[in-house]
This record gives sequence, structure tokens and C-alpha cells, in this order.
Amino acid sequence: MTYLNSGETRIIIDHTEVDESLRGQGVGYDMVKLAVEMAREKGIKILPLCPFAKSVFDKKPEYADVLF
Repeated sequence: MTYLNSGETRIIIDHTEVDESLRGQGVGYDMVKLAVEMAREKGIKILPLCPFAKSVFDKKPEYADVLF
């Protein structure tokens, strides 16, 4: 996963990629989950421009508190 700092209160997730050998094992979801946990700890928001990350946020309403 790559992300950019966008000021002091927001990050932008712009790409998520999982190695072919790990696909289908939930690794992408785990990366987004860790980003959400980091955002909560730091009190920042996430703007998911990456289509995969956006789809995770769409499926996980419990992540809405960090969504920008």
C-alpha cells in the first residue's frame, strides 16, 4: 500500500497491491485495517483514492469514522 500525507490531518491511499502468492488470503483487507488503526491512533482521516481501498471502506461501515 502506498499513501501520501495530505496535510497534518489526512492521508490519501493511492495504491494497494498484494503479491500474487498472497492473493485471496485477506492481505489487502489487513493492510487497509492497519491504515485505519493508524489513522485512529493519530486522529487523522483517510481519503481512499485507490479502488481497492475504496471498496473496503464501502464494505466496512465501521471504518466510517476515519473516512474523509
